[in-house]
Amino acid sequence: MSAAFLYGLVVLSAIAHAVWNAMMKHAGDRAMMMVAIRSVGLILGLAALPFVDWPAAASWKWLGLTVLVQFAYFVLLVRSYSIGDMSVVYPLARGLAPVLTTIAAFLFAGEALSAGQMGAVALISLGIMVLSVGAGASRPAVGFALATGASVAAYSFLAGMGVRTSGTVLGFQACQEVVNGAVVLAYGMTRRVEFVAYIRRHAAVGALAGLMSVIGFLAFLTAARSLPLGPTTALRETSVIFGAVIGTWVLKEGFGLRRITAAILVVTGIGLLAILH
Repeated sequence: MSAAFLYGLVVLSAIAHAVWNAMMKHAGDRAMMMVAIRSVGLILGLAALPFVDWPAAASWKWLGLTVLVQFAYFVLLVRSYSIGDMSVVYPLARGLAPVLTTIAAFLFAGEALSAGQMGAVALISLGIMVLSVGAGASRPAVGFALATGASVAAYSFLAGMGVRTSGTVLGFQACQEVVNGAVVLAYGMTRRVEFVAYIRRHAAVGALAGLMSVIGFLAFLTAARSLPLGPTTALRETSVIFGAVIGTWVLKEGFGLRRITAAILVVTGIGLLAILH
């Protein structure tokens, strides 16, 4: 696959991620929505397992760490959307991720960090600082959003390393979806009555959000197998602009000059980080 095609997949991943996060934010019971999303991943993963290659043994440690961090991500994401606006939480969480992933790739995967990339990291950091003050950006909301961003960076790096050693993108993701889905569904069964009632009312929405989540992450893993992890994660996080627009136009959240300035800084930094490699 050409680099242009792979970067196109990353943009697809960004759009899919912004859409299912908006559906999560809009959900009445976000925990049950997460169970529905991961249940879709479980079903698709189980359906795929008989037809895909098993990940190489060298990738199992990465797979285990990825799944562990994703559990933390699910919990933090649900909590973040419970206390903060999407137009604050989403850019903060996703804007921090490429900064940390780029640094991790530099320190642990030997990917070079150029002066241009360092400047891009500074722009993203400035955007995060601007976004972290004002209405809709309470201290708890900012704290949970930044913790979510750290978890995104961690699982993006771990999954990228895992898929490179697994020998199979589909096999790696199928296993990841099965483990994630089984554990999250087990939580859902502790609230069985609420989960069944939620599915009866919102089955179509949950199925669509789950499909978006699985397709988006598959697109990211396919690209991360060959492209540099820092720029790939950065380009994926252009989803912040889609998230900000959805939060403003669809969820009717305020989007004043401060948030516009912050979004421009974050997106500019992410764009530079994606192309300067």
